[in-house]
Amino acid sequence: MDPVQMLMDDHRKVEQLSEQFESADSASEKKKIAQEALQELEVHAAIEEEIFYPAVRKKAGDDGKDMMLEAEEEHHVVHVLVDELKAMRSVTDRYEAKFTVLMENVKHHVKEEEMDMLPKARTLLGDDGAELAERMQKRKQQLMADVK
Repeated sequence: MDPVQMLMDDHRKVEQLSEQFESADSASEKKKIAQEALQELEVHAAIEEEIFYPAVRKKAGDDGKDMMLEAEEEHHVVHVLVDELKAMRSVTDRYEAKFTVLMENVKHHVKEEEMDMLPKARTLLGDDGAELAERMQKRKQQLMADVK
């Protein structure tokens, strides 16, 4: 198992949900898709913040400090928007606009991760990747079970 590929698979899933949201016709359909996307984002962020980022930070040392700080700040923005969306009861124009802004932020973050951080992380992690992926997968399963 490759931890970088795991994260990239999560990115593709959220991108698909974003596209589904944009093409959905009804408010109830949009709400259902958005709720799934928010759950995916929360779980993905948790495994990155709890397991992946600390492992990469440890391997990268001072060379990766700025990259990791920026990623964490981008996560902060995502958390704020996710919390605001979860607090909104219905899909209004404001909800749709906020979800769009969230997805734009996520797309920016994904692009930066996939072009810079993840290739570097794959190299830095080397043989430790399989063990890290296993830990990430277990945590992901726990988080998904907690939501259901």
